Amino acid sequence: MTIQNVFVIGAGQMGGGIAQVCAQAGYQVTLHDINEEAYNSGFQVITKNLSRNVEKGRMTEEEKQEVIGRFTKSLDLQNAKSADIVIEAALENMEVKKTIFAELDEIAPEHTILATNTSSLPITEIAAVTKRPGKVIGMHFMNPVPVMQLVEIIRGLATDDEVYMAVEEMTRKLKKTPVEVNDYPGFVANRVLMPMINEAIFTLYEGVATKEAIDDVMKMGMNHPMGPLQLADFIGLDTCLYIMETLYEGFGDSKYRPCPLLRKYVKAGWYGKKAGRGFYTYD
Repeated sequence: MTIQNVFVIGAGQMGGGIAQVCAQAGYQVTLHDINEEAYNSGFQVITKNLSRNVEKGRMTEEEKQEVIGRFTKSLDLQNAKSADIVIEAALENMEVKKTIFAELDEIAPEHTILATNTSSLPITEIAAVTKRPGKVIGMHFMNPVPVMQLVEIIRGLATDDEVYMAVEEMTRKLKKTPVEVNDYPGFVANRVLMPMINEAIFTLYEGVATKEAIDDVMKMGMNHPMGPLQLADFIGLDTCLYIMETLYEGFGDSKYRPCPLLRKYVKAGWYGKKAGRGFYTYD
């Protein structure tokens, strides 16, 4: 099972990063988004990242142009007809992903692997809307994609061994470290991380300490590079809430109940860094 042509859905923070590392690894990349503005915004970030690599001596200008030359723009999902693998990095919403995968199943060739970058949603449920559940798999990249080494590779109930091996090999070619994970809510990364963030929010909510104090305890006492409330702002409080709700629904255990303060901030539109305000304020 040879992968040469990669089709990435979503030119945002995650999709753009995935597309960038794929192109840098030598793959032909078609980057897809729903409109010209979204595509241009994402591609501008990729170009900026590559230029920074040139400035820091990590690549030459010639190498940068070669990477850019591997990109093809797509505003039509029909362009997935030539893909060996599709990596979906759209909105973290089950209905959105089911719609996309059902369409891809009709468009993409029979050999095409359909991967999702979901951070918490069941791979098996997404695969069930296709006629190729054996070729559906999770590839959960970490943010920021060009920097972070880990990729959780999640097997659905029906994922073929051959598909898993092909995705693991591709991940290594991206200079990432693949870790095999089974299909349970939150997988490993967010099943461990999100309850910690949620508990930090409860600690703030109950007045145990200030946000700065909570973050300082975890940074200086636990050697975390970033405090949990600052990290929540970076991830996006709406995303944190969605993942906690997925865990709560998936396990039915009260320990995954989202903190009321997290719900309040999301309802206020205080999503974190991307909105200019979360637990902290950003210019």
